[in-house]
This record gives sequence, C-alpha cells and structure tokens, in this order.
Amino acid sequence: MSNFNWFVDGTIVLLYLAGTLTAGLYVRRFITRLDDFLVAGRKVDLYLGIASLSATEFGIATCMANAELGFKYGFAGITPGIAIAVSMLVIGLTGFCIKPLREQNVITIPELFQKKFGERVRWASGVVIVLGGLLNMGVFLRQAGDFLAVVCGFEMSHLELIMTIILAGIALYTILGGMLAVLVTDYIQFVVMGIGLISVTLLIVFKFGWGDLNNTLQSNIGSVAYNPFQGGTYGIDRILLDLLTGFASVLTWQTMISRVLSAKDVKTGQRIYQGTSPFFLVRFTIPVILGIAALHYFGPEAYEENVKLAMPGLLSAVVPVGLIGLLVASMLAADMSTNSSYMIAWSSVIYNDIMKPIHQGLWTHAKAIRWNRILIALIGIFLLLYGLWYPLKGDLWVYMQVTGTVYLSSMSVILIAACYWDRANNWGAIAAIIVGSVIPIGFLIMQQLEATAEIAAAVGPYKAGVATFVFTGGAMVIGSMMKGKMTNK
Repeated sequence: MSNFNWFVDGTIVLLYLAGTLTAGLYVRRFITRLDDFLVAGRKVDLYLGIASLSATEFGIATCMANAELGFKYGFAGITPGIAIAVSMLVIGLTGFCIKPLREQNVITIPELFQKKFGERVRWASGVVIVLGGLLNMGVFLRQAGDFLAVVCGFEMSHLELIMTIILAGIALYTILGGMLAVLVTDYIQFVVMGIGLISVTLLIVFKFGWGDLNNTLQSNIGSVAYNPFQGGTYGIDRILLDLLTGFASVLTWQTMISRVLSAKDVKTGQRIYQGTSPFFLVRFTIPVILGIAALHYFGPEAYEENVKLAMPGLLSAVVPVGLIGLLVASMLAADMSTNSSYMIAWSSVIYNDIMKPIHQGLWTHAKAIRWNRILIALIGIFLLLYGLWYPLKGDLWVYMQVTGTVYLSSMSVILIAACYWDRANNWGAIAAIIVGSVIPIGFLIMQQLEATAEIAAAVGPYKAGVATFVFTGGAMVIGSMMKGKMTNK
C-alpha cells in the first residue's frame, strides 16, 4: 500500500510539471540558429554546466540500477561511481582529449573524426553512437513506469499509459526548446532533485539507524559489502569493466561531452568536469544507500524475482505524505532531464553525422532545426516501442554498461588516437568500429537465444565488456599499421 496521496502529493507533482514545462517552452523564442538548438549557442557557464550535467546523468533508470547494486552488493555497489568520478576529475584537470575536442568547435565527436580519418569514418561513427545510445536508453521509460507504478500505487496494467504520458511531456519541451530548454529545465530539476533525494535519504537513515543498516549488510552479504576486491561477489572483471566504461563515458558519451562542447570556452568545459565529479559519486551513493535500506526493510528474498522494484517498494511504504510527493517530483525531474538530454544528443548525431551526405551542411537554420525536431519525435516513438518490447535480463546496470560499450569502446579508442597518435588512420578506425560493436551486440543476441544463452551466461557480461575494449584497441593499432605498411610498399 503506497503512502502517495493524490490530493496532497498529486498537487505537488502537477505544480512542478506545470512549472517545468512552462520554463522549457518559454526559451523557444530564443532559438534562431542550429547552434542555439543543439549546443545552446556555446554560451554555457560553469554553474549552469555543472547543474545540467549532474541532472542529466541521474534518471529514474540510473537510480533503480544503482539501488539494485546496493541491494545485491552493499557499498561495493558504489564502485562504478568512484570510477566515473575519478575519471571525470582527472580528465577535467588535464584536459585529456576534451581540450583538443572543444578547440575544434565541433557539435559531435564524429565531426572531429572526419578531419583525421575522412567522411566514411564520421558516418560509421555516427551510426555506432546512435545504435549504442538508443539501445542503452531503450529501457529508461519502462524503468520510470515501474518506479511510478510502485511508488504512486498505480496498477501495473497502466504501465504503458504512464510511459506514454512521461514521454509526451519530455518530448514536447525538448522538440520545441532544444538544448536551451534542456539547460533551463536541468537547472530547476537539479535543485528539486537535490532537495527531494537528500531529504528522503536522511529520513530513511534516521528511521532505520546507520548501525542497523550495517548489521543487515554483515548478516546478508558479509565483509564483501565493503570491499569489491574481496571474495568473488563483485569480482575483478566487473571492477575492470567499471573502470573502462567510466573512463570511456567521460571522454565520449554524447550527453556528457555535449556540456563541454556547449561551454563558452575550453577552460570552462574543463572546470565543468572538475565541478561535476563529486556529484557523480553522490549519484551512486544515494541510490546504493536506498538499496541497502530496502534490503534491511524487506529482507533478501522479498524481491528476489525483480530486485529493481525493491527500492521503489521501500519508498512507497516508508516516505510520508507530502514528502513522497516531493520525492516523485524530484524523480520525475531527474528522468525528464535525462531523457530530454539523451534525445537531443542522439538527434544531433543523426543530423550532424549520419545525414551529412544529404544536407551537406547547406540547409537553412530553420530547416535544420525542423529536421532535428522530427528526429527527436522519431526517437521518442522508438523508445516507447523498445521499452515495451525488450525483455531485460540480469542487472539493469550491467545492461546499461554492455549497450554503452557498443560505442564507448570504439569511440574512446578512436578519439585518443585522433588526438595523440599521428600514425592512426581510417583503416584502424573502421576496424575499431567493427570490433567494438560486434562483440557487445553479439553478446546481447546470445543472451536472448535459447541455443546460446548458456554460453553467454558462462562468459558473462563483464568479461565480454572488458574483451571488447581490449580487442577494439588492438584493432585500431593493427588496422592502422596494416595500412601504413601497404602505403610504404
């Protein structure tokens, strides 16, 4: 039975949604050029960039995935957050790759690749980025629907309707306001999300007691709940994948790198990364604590078939009227921010890189903006259909890592080579793209087929992910050297 009160909490949520949509739609009047729509005219300052990036990368799906890690692995589940936070801080301080990328004034990473490797690599990179991005984002809506159904007390039979309503609201202001709308609403969502999540987390910690939560970890998981290197519960192969995907995502994940590309200058872009680094650690820590609290409240067997629902189940039962409305508003804030940023990120790659042979950069700004709005709408339709169709197997976070690897592996390798290896060429880039996409997509297909499901389970997603990065790097080196030898003959 949920504590959500439709009169009190429903009013809070509706007022928030109305305010956010109004703010998002208001900025439509300031969009006159394609750069305004896709990168906010490259005028993003430090504090707006930090708030926007922090809000963008914390959606309902992310929160549920990280809470699932806390339920299963305890504080060891924070490991991916540590990897991302450290990577972001190091890259922000050194400017590794992001400095030369921002200096080129590109909209997307593949645009940089054209200057080094040619148009075909740019087009192929765009295809891989969109494929990996859409597969990664494809489960977001269903997770949001599951969360709201449990917390608000909806019938699960209404899940499709909930997903459609969420998507329609997000798409509306994204289609009309572009990146400007995303940035403005991100700022609002950052504030609401921070107040809601921190308040609820403190409430739960005080209610159950920090000592009792730790006693639950000791009795159910043991000392490995505090040390991912110990035993085999979390595993070294998983830690390696966390490190690789964390570093690669900070370098190349379009929704992250777009904040650097939207920054008013190179230094601001680097400082945005430095300032956002702690929030990426918090992004994992808060959901992990909620997952641990769900383990304490329900026990290890209550949600054995669907661990992802343990955290929203806890919130619906424990958070009081009024605060649960603020919580739902903050989680909707997080999800709207994430989905809007992701939709515009993939539309920008489709338009800027995949459709480049069609428009040749010669379309008027009005026509280019119109086509980006059409692309956002089509992406929304795909997300709705995919979210209803795809049967998620295994950890939600693992699915997000594997699908992200479809492009993180190849794009990070190619970006590093483009920036720092003079002998890198298009043969190596194409080889990296092929290897980097074939392994993770093949693994996902093997998971779904009865004939190969046992093989996929034996290999595991972590080893497959690590192997993808290793073989992709090798493909870049071997392909480039092969062309070099052919040219020198």
